[in-house]
Amino acid sequence: MNASQEGPGSGAAPVDDAGGAALVAALEAASAAIWCLAGTALEPVWANARARALGANPHDLATVAGRRITELAGSVARSGRAETVRGEPDAAGRAANVVLQPLEVRGQPGVLVVVEADRTDSGHAVAAVAEEDVVDQVQHSLLPPALPLLPDVRLSGGYHRASSVHAAGGDWYDAVPLGRGRLALVVGDAVGSGVPAAGAMSRLRGAMRSLALRDPSPAAVVAALDAFAGQMEDVEGASVFYGVLEAATGRLTYAAAGHPAPLLVQADGGAEFLPLAPRPPLGSLPGVPTAAATAQLPQGATLVLFSDGAVATAASLSAAGLDRLARVSRAALTAPGALAGDAPGELAAAIVEGLTDAAECPDDIAVLVAHRRAEATEPLVLDLPAVPAALPTVRRNLGAWLAGLGMGEQDRVGVMVAVGEAAANAAEHAYRGVQPGRMQVTAAVDVDGQLTVTVRDQGRWRPPDRDPGDRGRGLLIMRQLVDGVVLQDEHGTTVTLSMRLRRGPEDDGDRPGGSSAADVVVDRSGERPVVRATGAVDVLGAEQMRIRLLEASHGGTSRVELDLAAVTLFSSAAVRVVLAVARIAGEEGWRLVVHAAEGGVTRHVLEISGLGGLVDLR
Repeated sequence: MNASQEGPGSGAAPVDDAGGAALVAALEAASAAIWCLAGTALEPVWANARARALGANPHDLATVAGRRITELAGSVARSGRAETVRGEPDAAGRAANVVLQPLEVRGQPGVLVVVEADRTDSGHAVAAVAEEDVVDQVQHSLLPPALPLLPDVRLSGGYHRASSVHAAGGDWYDAVPLGRGRLALVVGDAVGSGVPAAGAMSRLRGAMRSLALRDPSPAAVVAALDAFAGQMEDVEGASVFYGVLEAATGRLTYAAAGHPAPLLVQADGGAEFLPLAPRPPLGSLPGVPTAAATAQLPQGATLVLFSDGAVATAASLSAAGLDRLARVSRAALTAPGALAGDAPGELAAAIVEGLTDAAECPDDIAVLVAHRRAEATEPLVLDLPAVPAALPTVRRNLGAWLAGLGMGEQDRVGVMVAVGEAAANAAEHAYRGVQPGRMQVTAAVDVDGQLTVTVRDQGRWRPPDRDPGDRGRGLLIMRQLVDGVVLQDEHGTTVTLSMRLRRGPEDDGDRPGGSSAADVVVDRSGERPVVRATGAVDVLGAEQMRIRLLEASHGGTSRVELDLAAVTLFSSAAVRVVLAVARIAGEEGWRLVVHAAEGGVTRHVLEISGLGGLVDLR
């Protein structure tokens, strides 16, 4: 949640868990109007963008099916049972559909109200889609947008919603890097359906991540989740499988609560479900001991984690469902080209597709696949003459090496462009006026998926000019495309580029798109450039702010100031941008000056985010 967002007229939702930010974003952007009412008077504590456009208070809305929204909400709050009400279509063929879901808000009774208009077809109202839209957006926003990419293990995830929205929501998977080549692999299923189940899932996932980073051992994590579920009514009864995989050795330590064991498919196609000590679902029987088991994932083998829906027939777990999962998984893994290049990233999608060939899907399906590479990845080492004619060789060899890691096309092209800029500088400027020397390009990735590419020459570095159209442009481009850029100019020039590898959607849907309400400009009239932001700096506005700061500072090599005095909303994405630029400034020997009004919300956000010690707040 953004600390700057408070009250029913803003984008802050009544959630405070680790998954809250993603939940808020999904609800905020939903096409349906959504209000959260709480307290004895059922006053609004939050409304999304669509609801605010209609009126922040549902008391102002017209009646539906002869009853006011507040009357319907009061009835649902008293009964504790969800209700869906569909109004009569008007002359234009539209009818207001209202979904009301009871929930607890900060210890008080509350109701989630979802309103969307449907269009009729041949005089009959089309089935309400408001709840389905919200469940879809919330569920997908809470699944990881990208998975870790390690040199020894390929991960992929897939999710398919149940045919009926009344059975959807709550299935999830995650993969958490733990350091030293270890990965926490998790899949689970929260009780219930719809937005409440997705909310419970977000709390469970947030608790799991927090616990795993403190003590990642399976017995400790499952036991702690069991205690957590015992204190949270909506989480009680959830199932989970949690394992820690050592990517370099293939050793897997795991435990589960009320969840089936994963499927291990060997390189030769043989398959078996891992042995697992039965344990009740989370919170259902407090104090039950948690037994951890171990298994070995050989090179070339694949581990398939799944939720109950993947093996359910007629909405219940069955031997036939387990057999079907094993058959579908073997077929996906042995398909021609399934394990070639970056194809393992599509394994989960292929398995989910094979499981959803029927017209009806009685339950959600979540699948997480971990494929251990058959061969280790060797570093790339190139030693070439520092001339422009050598640049195609760098691009060709580096591109093939990165593709072999399984990088998505967007990130792969980004790294290649950044390295191309560094190599072009060596080829065009390092040996200007003298006989061309050599340049070395090396690329390696560590066990945790941290990519490092270095470009070295023995020439002289040419510092950037003030004009951003000159030498600063290369650093600007590099810093926009990779996580870190370090420049050393002793005994020649060494440019070190670093980036955390990830496995994300090829359509890059997690990247910003569309337009933003924020206005971000660069004022160059003073002694140094000032980037001024106005309005709501959301995810899209934060991206604009990042680009303007890098442009104005010549890629971080010269001083710039940031003016936030006219900002009305400062999102967590904007906080991350300020943090990133502050780090670049520190590496380059200067300090970012940020103007934010004393006592204002934006300044408060910066201070509680720990940025006060990294920037000069004025």
